[in-house]
Amino acid sequence: MQFRIFGKEVYTNRRQSLQSQGLHGVAILLGNHESPRNYKDNTFSFRQDSTFLYYFGLQVAGLAAAIDFDSGETIIFGDELTIDDIIWTGPLPTVREMAAMVGVDKTLPMSELATFSAKAKSTSRTIHYLPPYRHDNIITLSANLGITVDAVKTSFSHDLRLAVINQRSIKEDREIEEIHQATLITASMHEAAMASGKAGEFEYELVARVHKQALAGGGELSFPIILTVRGETLHNHYHGNKILDGQLVLCDAGAENGMNYCGDMTCTFPVSKRFTTKQADVYNIVLKAHSEAAAMLAPGVYYKDIYLHASSVIIDGMKDLGLVKGDTQELVAMGAHAMFFQCGLGHMMGLDVHDMEDLGEQYVGYTPDIVRSTQLGAKSLRLARKLETGYVLTVEPGAYFIPTLIDMWRQESTWKDIFDFAKLDTYRDFGGIRIEEDFAITNNGARLMGRSLPKTVTEIEEFRAHLF
Repeated sequence: MQFRIFGKEVYTNRRQSLQSQGLHGVAILLGNHESPRNYKDNTFSFRQDSTFLYYFGLQVAGLAAAIDFDSGETIIFGDELTIDDIIWTGPLPTVREMAAMVGVDKTLPMSELATFSAKAKSTSRTIHYLPPYRHDNIITLSANLGITVDAVKTSFSHDLRLAVINQRSIKEDREIEEIHQATLITASMHEAAMASGKAGEFEYELVARVHKQALAGGGELSFPIILTVRGETLHNHYHGNKILDGQLVLCDAGAENGMNYCGDMTCTFPVSKRFTTKQADVYNIVLKAHSEAAAMLAPGVYYKDIYLHASSVIIDGMKDLGLVKGDTQELVAMGAHAMFFQCGLGHMMGLDVHDMEDLGEQYVGYTPDIVRSTQLGAKSLRLARKLETGYVLTVEPGAYFIPTLIDMWRQESTWKDIFDFAKLDTYRDFGGIRIEEDFAITNNGARLMGRSLPKTVTEIEEFRAHLF
């Protein structure tokens, strides 16, 4: 078998829990298909839909499932491999055998999904499906439900979405252990970067070593590697720069383990033997924000409040450097921290590195009582809601000096007397710093996932000392 699964009772219990949330009618849950890169048989690495994995565990292309909330019946739809398939891919268990592994007794060919859908429609039963994000699944739903492609995009079940988010947000102990294992692999990826990155190399050489660790750990990447000397570009996937003395390298990378659970960490280190004074000063501001944010993690605490505290720490640090002036709380309220801290503080994590983002960030990270900000910086906060035991999330404050943003705010009267733009200009080639770790919320606080990387200025310099 080419995939790992939990015991069948895990998936049976998960589906029973979903069925207990008061929904009526039927749910159609589509798995993913192979996705061609540049021609049909040259595909991207296959990755199953995470909600399908959560309830059915089968990392196999071309499957779908239906759950009848009223009768309790569950069906897996899929077509058996032909000899032409097996010649190229090797044998797999039959669809019926795979279904039995995850506690499902009934299977039907994929063509029967249309018959199933038509029967549900003809008896005026509610058909629930989740927001689709792949074009082929949008077309499949359109054909089976008899509605337009545009209608498919807006007619999904909000009730099913909330039920799934409610269930998947609280991680089982077995899930937390899988995330821990993924984060251990992730830590090795970052140690490989810090232990080898030196002047004269290209970023892509370092990226290759980072990716190697994910593979060597029995996993893959949980997202495309961000490794760059231009850390002010928050999601920089370009790896063609030559690494030079005096620069900082920002590495944001994570592993997805064999059970498809994800890790996500970020380290920042100097190319030279030591941080410069300027680099160390900014690094210590970010480290203080990270440490104090992590210390606040506990059930019942709003993550938005932790974000605001981290923003205040960053403002205080930049005030000490003479880059900004004013009352800290007033500056945070008006969004001044976004000159340096343009992103949120973290996100949920699990079977997706941004967990359940396909179901809608507003519903995963927020609740109806929390109004999402439209302000630069705060609007990028992916997680704001009250923390609960069983949540797994990242803490990733940063400080980034973006020349375009400096120039834009220089032209706005709001900021004229708040920032020292002459001093800010001396940071135009600074880049960015981010420090990120993963945590599970416990009954009394939080547990670090994986292991801690060298994090202080001294620890990082000592870790890299063998290169010089």
